[in-house]
Amino acid sequence: MSDEEFEQLVNAGIEAIPRKFLDLLDNVAITVEFQPSPAQAKRYRLTHNRRLLGLYEGVPQTSRAANYTGVLPDKITIFRGPIEEVAQGDPDRIREVVKDTVWHEIAHHFGMDEAAVRASERRRKDRGQ
Repeated sequence: MSDEEFEQLVNAGIEAIPRKFLDLLDNVAITVEFQPSPAQAKRYRLTHNRRLLGLYEGVPQTSRAANYTGVLPDKITIFRGPIEEVAQGDPDRIREVVKDTVWHEIAHHFGMDEAAVRASERRRKDRGQ
């Protein structure tokens, strides 16, 4: 899969988010990297059994106060290499993992912690979304 094809999957994952949430995204950039940086790998204690598919870095909307001005955008990074590993190179599975990862990281932007995001993911999958 080319870089362009992978980025198209990320864009499709963004477009799959319900419009009511997309319209509320505020000051966030979504990027693609092949792997987490060495600093990220160290910070999150990544190993061959522990991968980082995506990462949200910023100030969640629920933590922003009136003085939230003049700040750099939040950053959501989608990591291609770990996603391809988890999906074992299967294009359909890669598409699914990208979509789920984009959704997961955007949920963090809206202030959901890891436990809440995972619970919401289970409910979403139970509904077949």
